[in-house]
Amino acid sequence: MALIEQLVARAKANKQRIVLPEGTEERTLKAADRILADEVADLILIGDPAEIMALAQKNGLSHIEKATLINPLSHPKKEEYAQLLAQLRSKKGVTIDTARSIVENPLYLGCLIIKAGDADGQLAGARNTTGDVLRPALQIIKTAPGISVVSGAMLLLTQAHEYGTNGVIVMGDVAVTPVPDAEQLAQIAVCSADTARAVACIEPKVAMLSFSTYGSAKHEDVDKVRTAFERAKELRPDLDIDGELQADAALVPSVAHLKAAGSPVAGQANVLVVPRLEVGNIGYKLVERLGRAEAIGPILQGIARPVNDLSRGCSVEDIYKMVAITANQAIAAKQN
Repeated sequence: MALIEQLVARAKANKQRIVLPEGTEERTLKAADRILADEVADLILIGDPAEIMALAQKNGLSHIEKATLINPLSHPKKEEYAQLLAQLRSKKGVTIDTARSIVENPLYLGCLIIKAGDADGQLAGARNTTGDVLRPALQIIKTAPGISVVSGAMLLLTQAHEYGTNGVIVMGDVAVTPVPDAEQLAQIAVCSADTARAVACIEPKVAMLSFSTYGSAKHEDVDKVRTAFERAKELRPDLDIDGELQADAALVPSVAHLKAAGSPVAGQANVLVVPRLEVGNIGYKLVERLGRAEAIGPILQGIARPVNDLSRGCSVEDIYKMVAITANQAIAAKQN
């Protein structure tokens, strides 16, 4: 069974409540119709119910009526969520009157629904920027215990089955933190390992990448990666993790034998942690285009409950897959 099929099957077996705040966005509605038809998740669509149903009828979508539709301007729990927001943000000067206005924003409302325990995850970004998606998540849901940095992992399904786990590799951070310090890089490594388990369904072997292997080069950037590796081991001594490693030493057994003999990770890494955002972003796009890998994500990590961000150029298929991924993250979050 292909990985996406596995994710869909796991989501069906343990259905989660996923919020789609962009309920009047047509690609989102089309993906929602498929999700509901396939019974992958229970969906909460935010938007004017009349507009949502009119768009559903226009596009021949027959399953949208199975979703819970919430009008952000008028719904039974509006005051309850406003009170919750005012409580959460009181130290930032948010009054109840201000909160009553903010909760009409679907992105904030979706996060409040999750915070109140009425949903398990959220997916947005088809018409909103990454900043707009992340801001309410960080203000309301906040980061996971012991984590202070949000990052984005990319799931790479490559045709090079001899690398990673049958060609499956997780790479982070590719989306959020431009120049992480050593502590942040350690947290990104831990979160990427958790994403590998929750989403890629693989046992993580984490390589902290650099242009050096075991001190073959001297530079402050190498020192940062080495420090991050040591900190990651402190955070999660259970993880198979090593660094600093060059990419070929991390992936290729014959190179690993020469450069990092005895490493528990070298030559068999399936989680690649890059030293800075530009490396990850450039790297996954090169693998996707030149290596013809399927790149899925970014999958946001480090938030206490899953909130994922779409590209505004996303397809219906992208949204469908990301709902399944968000559901799998929600399942994992409940198990921790």
